[in-house]
Amino acid sequence: MIDIVIGIDLGGTNTAYAFVDIKGKLWDNGSIPTQTHEHFDDYLNELFSTINLKLENSNFNLIGIGIGAPNGNYRTGTIDDAANLRWKGKLKIVEKITAHYKVPVKLTNDANAAALGERLFGGAKGLSDFLVVTLGTGLGSGIVVNGNLLYGHDGFAGEVGHIIVRPEGRECGCGRRGCLETYVSATGVKRTTYKMLAKHLNTSCLKDVSFNNLNAAMVAEAANKGDLLALEVFAYTGKMLGEALANVVSITSPKAIFFFGGLSKAGDLLFDPVRETLEKNLLFLYKNKITLQVSELGDDAAVLGAAALIWNDQL
Repeated sequence: MIDIVIGIDLGGTNTAYAFVDIKGKLWDNGSIPTQTHEHFDDYLNELFSTINLKLENSNFNLIGIGIGAPNGNYRTGTIDDAANLRWKGKLKIVEKITAHYKVPVKLTNDANAAALGERLFGGAKGLSDFLVVTLGTGLGSGIVVNGNLLYGHDGFAGEVGHIIVRPEGRECGCGRRGCLETYVSATGVKRTTYKMLAKHLNTSCLKDVSFNNLNAAMVAEAANKGDLLALEVFAYTGKMLGEALANVVSITSPKAIFFFGGLSKAGDLLFDPVRETLEKNLLFLYKNKITLQVSELGDDAAVLGAAALIWNDQL
């Protein structure tokens, strides 16, 4: 029998899962649409049925289940009013999955899961103090201090994406204005592009693309081709991120900062201005001490991180 943990990444569009052993090897995986059911219990029943089909007649010994989800609360085992999910209130996901499978089940938000996965299976092996930043539709973060994830008293600590960087700035999905993720995210890049298109008269290959059709990958492609406006967008975005991270470093003093998510694929277009601005704004005590790295977990980071919630207790 192969001891495995099921890592579940509950996203706004799809829910991915994988069967992961203690070394981080994926033995099987799959996914279902997240929000096709009106009721949360119906969604869970579809997830159970899909997973059960893979467990039947397998050589797997199920050790536990880890879940990464938006607004996933490690302390309560509930998903609390996630903005990008149709089901509101406190969803008792850990209680319901535990009742079905009778194995240990743990939950945290997706960025915290990624941080734990990076420590067990990725580039943060052996590190006790580091930060993981997820750059996707929004900006998530997981902070590890003295070898432990930072949860805070209520389970919601570490929301770097909701540091206010521009008072009365851009409207954020959280209900406030000026949060970092409204500037540094795939959505933020899109908003910045249109702001700069309105500001400048210079020619750009992006000027005829409608707002609804524009995405961050298109801006990165234009920047790689030398489009001056697109290059300015990434310089601005990287500057915003570097300034914010300099403040986070003053509080947590990480040895390394890891990035993953779609926007991180922009590479040096983003990271060059991040490095420059970070070093420029760091307190002298921290200068030239922090490495910036892309996650080594690739596209499996979310499910590996979720599985690490369980495997972390076995090591």
